[in-house]
Amino acid sequence: MNNKWYWAFKYVFFGPALRLWNRPWTEGMDNIPDRGPAILVSNHQSVMDSFFFPLMCPRQITFLAKAEYFNSPGLVGRAQAWFFKAVGQLPVERGADSAAEAMISAAKKVLEKGDLFAIYPEGTRSPDGRIYRGRTGMARLAMLTGVPVIPLAMFGTREANPIGTWVPRPKKVGMKVGDSIAPWEWAKERDLDVNSRETAREFTNFIMDKLVELSGKPYVDVYASDVKASLNAGHGYPAGSEPGGPRETEAR
Repeated sequence: MNNKWYWAFKYVFFGPALRLWNRPWTEGMDNIPDRGPAILVSNHQSVMDSFFFPLMCPRQITFLAKAEYFNSPGLVGRAQAWFFKAVGQLPVERGADSAAEAMISAAKKVLEKGDLFAIYPEGTRSPDGRIYRGRTGMARLAMLTGVPVIPLAMFGTREANPIGTWVPRPKKVGMKVGDSIAPWEWAKERDLDVNSRETAREFTNFIMDKLVELSGKPYVDVYASDVKASLNAGHGYPAGSEPGGPRETEAR
């Protein structure tokens, strides 16, 4: 493990308490290679997703974190920024036009070192636990590098860490890791150009299908950020995206 603070938080400060408090379980963890780069792709249920999976994964993981975690004012903001920097997480401006390019550039450096890079293709936490339309940055990174992509699903973290809470509740959480996918082989089998935007969208959709399959959650063909913006503005769900609505399916 490269980062001493990462090790300390995992095995001394936070890890033992979380193991006792939330009794995390895993399935398929042996699908993550012992060495070499890989892109871990997860559904996003809560902030604590980025704590529980690293806790159970034997290798160190680098996540992207929204820039607000690094530049919030006040004592809490400074402590938060220190923590995310100390464990090697990378800031990203989610709303910026250049966000995808910045993510790809930062992720390439992680992968070139032979490390694990984790990303949430939904781009933000699910507002209701369902799986939402994926952003293509993950697929563009995979097609650029050829690095294996490993889908995984988080369970129970939304209940353990509801939106707006910081202290986890004593709810059991779990994670299920799927089979590794070689992006260049995937594209070759389908006679697709690894450099095209259409391939990036198709691969993103393919991975979202895997997350639906692993999680057992319904899929909604809308960006989670659009749903959250509509809900926060008091407009309710965008037409058809409400639970049980016509834009919800059992598979993407």
